[in-house]
Parts: sequence; C-alpha cells; structure tokens
Amino acid sequence: MKSEYDYIILGAGSAGCVLANRLSESGEYSVLVVEAGPMDNKLMIHIPAGVHSVYKDPGINWNYQSEQEPDLTLRQVELPRGKVVGGSSSINAMVYMRGHPLDYDRWNAKPGLEGWSYADCLPYFRAGETAERGEDAWRGGSGPLGVARAKLENPLFEAFLQAGKSSGQGLSQDLNGFQPEGVARLDSTIRDGRRCSAAVAHLKPALARPNLELVTHALVEQVLLENKRATGVRIQHQGKVRVIRARREVIVACGAIKSPQVLMLSGIGPAAELGKHGITVRHEMQGVGQDLQDHLKITCSWRCTRPITYQHMTRPWNKLKVGLRWLRSHDGFAASNIWEAGGLIRGNEEVDYPNLQYHFAPISATYVGRQLKLSRGFTLQVDQLRPASKGHIELTSANPVDRPAVHFNYLKDEHDLRELVEGFHKMQELIAQPAFIASRGERREPLPEVKSNSDIENWIRATASTDFHPSCSCRMGNDDKAVVDAEMKVHGIDGLRVVDASVMPDIVSGNLNAPTQMIAARAADFILGKPALAPEFARFHFD
Repeated sequence: MKSEYDYIILGAGSAGCVLANRLSESGEYSVLVVEAGPMDNKLMIHIPAGVHSVYKDPGINWNYQSEQEPDLTLRQVELPRGKVVGGSSSINAMVYMRGHPLDYDRWNAKPGLEGWSYADCLPYFRAGETAERGEDAWRGGSGPLGVARAKLENPLFEAFLQAGKSSGQGLSQDLNGFQPEGVARLDSTIRDGRRCSAAVAHLKPALARPNLELVTHALVEQVLLENKRATGVRIQHQGKVRVIRARREVIVACGAIKSPQVLMLSGIGPAAELGKHGITVRHEMQGVGQDLQDHLKITCSWRCTRPITYQHMTRPWNKLKVGLRWLRSHDGFAASNIWEAGGLIRGNEEVDYPNLQYHFAPISATYVGRQLKLSRGFTLQVDQLRPASKGHIELTSANPVDRPAVHFNYLKDEHDLRELVEGFHKMQELIAQPAFIASRGERREPLPEVKSNSDIENWIRATASTDFHPSCSCRMGNDDKAVVDAEMKVHGIDGLRVVDASVMPDIVSGNLNAPTQMIAARAADFILGKPALAPEFARFHFD
C-alpha cells in the first residue's frame, strides 16, 4: 500500500468490485480497495452447488445475528454476509433478479430522486450482463457479469411451471424481461458452470492494471474527516494501524450492516447514539442506520413420492462423482445453484404489482449445525417483498472489531404478517395443482395440522427467517433522515459517498445482488462526471 490514492473503496463486495473496475478503467486515477476478508480462493465458492457449504463458512462470513426479535418469539435471526473478496456475491445463492420495473419508478417519484426510473436503470442492467438468453430490449449481451439460464432437468420444475399456469398465478418466460410476474425458471450469476461473483466479473480482470490495488484482511477503523471533508481512512492491517489518504473520494461500500457502522465509528450519525459510546460527533445525521429493510421468508416442504429428488447427493461416492465431473467439464449437478425456479406473484388483488416471491428447489434440506441433511422431498419458499416494518442498526461499542446490534423489527407492522399468511395460502394452492399429483406426498413443514390462520401465524412467528436482503440503512433522498443524495454523496460532507444496498430508498421486489451492481455502475458515472447512459423504454407486461 502507498500512503495516498485518488479513490479509496471500502469493501470488495458487489458494489466495491464494480467501482474498482470502473474507476480504474481509464488508468488516470489510482484506486485502493480495502477488504476485511480473504481472497476468494476456496474451491467451494466457485462450484455453484457448493452454496450450501460456503454461505455458513465462518472463515468467509461476518456471521451476523439480529438482536432478539420481539415478534418472532424473541428469536435471533442468523444473517450471513460475505467477508471475502466478492462479498455476499461470493456466498449467495446466485439468483439473478432485478426487482420489478415499478420499484424504480417508485424511487423516481420521491423528492430529489428524479433520474432513478426503470428507464434510467435499465441501460445499466443491460450493460452489466452477458445473458445466455441473448441480447434484446431487456437483456445485455456484452457485459462483464455472466447470467445463465436454468439448466437442471427435473420433472418437479415442469410441475412447478404447470402449476403456476393452472392456478392462475401466472407463467413467465423471463421475470427480468417483458413479463415480470408469474412463475418461471430463474437466471443465475453462473458462467461456464462456475459462480460469476462480482469479484470474478469485475474485480479480478481489473487487478492487472497498475493503478488498482487490493488489500485483504484489513479492517476499517474509521473514515478521516477534516472540515467536513473525507480525507482518508484509518485501517488495521497485519497488526498495525495505517492511515491512507484519499485525494479525491472515500467510497463506503461495506453493505447495509457494515456501512452505517463505519459511518458511526467515524463520527457520522445520530448524536445520542455516538455519545453512548464516547464517539466525537463530527457530523450529526439522524438517518444513519435507520430505515433498515429486509425480505422475511417462510419455507414449506413436502415429501416426494417419486425417486426424482437429490437426497442421494450427500453420499460420499455421489459427491465425489459430481465433483469430479465438475472439475473435468464444469457441468452436471454441481454446476447448478439448485434454486432454479421461482416466481413473482400477488398475494391479493389490492396490490399494484407482485408482492411475494417464490424460490423452489427439488430437494428437502435441513441444517444440523453446519451440516446439511437431505431427504426425499421438495421445498418452496415465499418472501414478503415490500415490508412495512423497518428496523435500525446500533453500535455495541466504539471498537470496530465488535459487531453492531441489528434490529429488523420483523412483523412489527401487522400488514407484514397478513401478507405472509396470504403467501402461505398461495404456496398451498400452487402445490395442490394437478401437476403435482404424481409427486406430492404429505407436507413436512409445517406439519399437516397447521391449518387455521391462527396456527399459520404462530408457525410464521416461530420459523420465519431472512432471505438475506438487508438494505436501506443509509438511504438516498433529500429529507432529514436521508443519508445520501441521488448521486450517493453523503449529505453535508465532501469527498464521501456510500455505494451499496444500504442506499436503496426502498427495498426492491426481488434479490439484491443485481440491483446493487447496477447502483454501483451508476455511481461510477456520477463519480467520474460521465454522462449517464441514455434511458431505455422497454415495454413490460402490467395488469
């Protein structure tokens, strides 16, 4: 590490990798990326079916937990977050989903966020990907991120699609395309049978440039401020404390949990919160760590009456066979993320557009510690996509080593419980369709006796968990609780931006990895003073 760079990026996750690539591209500027975790050298990261191993691996994971959730029977909810080059894009389930076009139009309608419509974002989505589906008005054909179509053949996937059609919940050929509603085979961030993380797509090709440097195993202590300007960072690395200066900007891209912690440790945040830990207030901002949103999910599973599921994959000989096949040709079962089908549906007729999301897998799995136990069955999950409940993040101390306290406040608003009950009924309706008759056994989770809405509510409170989509904790806007403006500049401080899922003004109706990379690509243009890509007005189906 040198002592000074033009740009310092904190975090080599989904956003940080995109920024590193784009800011170093011209060769004009020196860029340093600071990552707390190791390089993504573990083989299981790159094998798509290895997701169930890596996402709980403590060596590449922050291992966050929520505080006790009052409306989830005081449970603490596990929240894996990537602590590795590539961030959570190196440990996630690789589902490529952008959210619904109306999510972005909803952002655009907020004061100060003009220019964030779907038409403004679509060209960045397209420019960022190479889709196996081929280039069209909705999909890109020459971007760095590989996006693969679902390939795993299984009769249960076909039953799922047929059930979507016969139930009236809808059928789509591409949820990121013309019809963002219904059930479908999903896309995933896989290229040539390997995980295509943000590190693989954006960062690693750029590391050959002499003006880009990456430091791993480096913990950020704070952003340094002088006269309301970010001038550098202080980090812990190899047992020493280093101060590194930024000539142009410091960009915080640590994710929706870590980014507000870094700001607060730097004296940027609610004065009362900072005062509790003896931190000098450098810039009071009430919104730092507030408005935290996430997708809460419930999971049902059924026994399968036919020998068409994958419980045998945990047997040592079978694991060896699929592993050797993947090493030889990067295909077969190991090249699948397993969650290859899903959907965006409406839980009721009152919502303007889909408010629930499915993920479907032809497998039934439970964890015993970190060990995955498989049985003959299939699994359907549903997320509530636009929660009314919001949480917040607090410091537990002024020590950057200590994890922050995460309060999601799941189900605090009764609207969210009502929508998840509707989601439960939609799942039962789907699996009850004729397409599943040949395969459907008894329901395992929850047990068949869970029938009444009261039973369902109690089961939801006892079992619901995160779908790993924390966001909005440093949100964009121009009100008194907004942390950054429409170009992701921290209000009132020069030379400092936040660029990651924390800046979303509202959570999108889908997985967050693709939107976060899009946000970072837009941020790069803002930072470099480049004109934005021209809006693209692709049509989409909307009832």
